[in-house]
Amino acid sequence: MPGAARVPLALVNDVLQPLTDLPGVRAAADRARDALAEVHRHRANRRGWATTAAEAAVRAARSSAALDGGATELPFPGIAGEPILAGALRVGQALDGEALRNLVGVWERAPLQALARLHLLAAADLVEDQDRLGRPRGGADIAERLDLLAQTVLTSSAPAPVVAAVVHGELLALRPFGAGDGVVARAASRLVAVSSGLDPHSLGVPEVFWLRRRQAYLEAAEAFGSGTVEGVGGWVVLCCGALEDGAREARSIADSVGT
Repeated sequence: MPGAARVPLALVNDVLQPLTDLPGVRAAADRARDALAEVHRHRANRRGWATTAAEAAVRAARSSAALDGGATELPFPGIAGEPILAGALRVGQALDGEALRNLVGVWERAPLQALARLHLLAAADLVEDQDRLGRPRGGADIAERLDLLAQTVLTSSAPAPVVAAVVHGELLALRPFGAGDGVVARAASRLVAVSSGLDPHSLGVPEVFWLRRRQAYLEAAEAFGSGTVEGVGGWVVLCCGALEDGAREARSIADSVGT
């Protein structure tokens, strides 16, 4: 938006904390946190969270693939299936169980290594040159923004829903790998939610919300990429709403398991 004020994402100090004060952000982040905390207290999730988390991972993978134009029908065993969905399912497996704990450990030490791992899984069937897997596209701007994003993840004290939204939006805007970026971006936002304790068992399924509102999601992501206060704030609020709605999806999974 010409002439609009821009959010100071390149400040030396905590670059994300000011986003919390944008209109509607703090309240939306609090609602997301409360909704996810409540679903973790669901009877089915007190001891049986591994079962509900596994179902959440599959639903998330199918919705994430569909957002990028992939299929939603799960392939038969032994069949490779549609490449976008196949990659999203591999990412989903990496975001479940022991694999998730390992990946979170990498994320907390070296976010860029975790992103490379996610891309290797997401894009294995999408690129002909396998040497490109896990390697960002060339260009100093991409490298600098990825470095800044990684540093922000490691140092920001902003609320976890805000951090998750910014990681998600930056990766969508930057498209650092050139293939599979959407699946990687949504998976990275899940890693923030898990590693921060916002959604420690990865029970929420915000991907369903984004898929149901795909056009709004795409428009909000583009607005975030513009860097305006309105665009960034609107994106963060939308993502917080997705986390809140994803908790409702998680409750439906827990209710079905508990019956």
